[in-house]
Amino acid sequence: MEIEADAISVRFGAVALFEGVDFAMRAGEMVGLIGPNGAGKTTLLRVLASLRAPEGGRVRYRGRSAAELGRRELARRLAYLAQDASVHWPMRVDALVALGRLPHRRPFQGVTAADRDAIEQAMAATAIMSLRSRTLAQVSSGERMRVLLARALAVDARVMLADEPIAALDPLHQLQVMQLLRAIAGEDRGVIVVLHDLALAMRFCDRLVLLARGGILAQGAPARVLTDDNLAQAYGVEVVRGERDGIPFLLPWKPSGQGEGGA
Repeated sequence: MEIEADAISVRFGAVALFEGVDFAMRAGEMVGLIGPNGAGKTTLLRVLASLRAPEGGRVRYRGRSAAELGRRELARRLAYLAQDASVHWPMRVDALVALGRLPHRRPFQGVTAADRDAIEQAMAATAIMSLRSRTLAQVSSGERMRVLLARALAVDARVMLADEPIAALDPLHQLQVMQLLRAIAGEDRGVIVVLHDLALAMRFCDRLVLLARGGILAQGAPARVLTDDNLAQAYGVEVVRGERDGIPFLLPWKPSGQGEGGA
């Protein structure tokens, strides 16, 4: 499913977070939203998920608005993973993952064979099968994020929108989650992911959108976006670069004295 956003503006009171932002995602793409703290990455993701109405502009899903699709149909097509998603009751992990199937079920309908398959596949993909009988109070913060990712995967949506899904994970699980999101995009679906790890963004994303200075500073292929000048302007850092197995990578190395993160 394609998502197109035109001239999106978001304000908090009289203060503009960003103005006139255009965004597009095509099926088969993994798009990374990057930028310094406060640039509006999470807010833009929520606008794209129809969880926040922008003050200006519009979002279309294959040419149709959220109102035209309806909330139920949109919930089938989009899966959203929030960074700070909270669960206020002691549900078992497998029951929580099963909530991802709600958009596909009629009122009072029980769990179907298709639901069970989707739930099991989501738990296997996120390596949480051993946690199924625990509650969220009995798992670590990293395990909790993988449980919530499994709930989003269980939706079996055409587009996954994930807000910092690797923030609480150890290096192994960071790589596994990024590989999983990459695989989802490879199934002719779409992934939009908020990231702070520039090395993983460069390695796994097809395109990057760099938010800074009240709008989009740069967007396109990772190599075109993650230039020394863009990184200095947006983050106020200098980076070191290298290559492994023909794949380029970079590491933030020291403050540059420029940009939003600079002096």
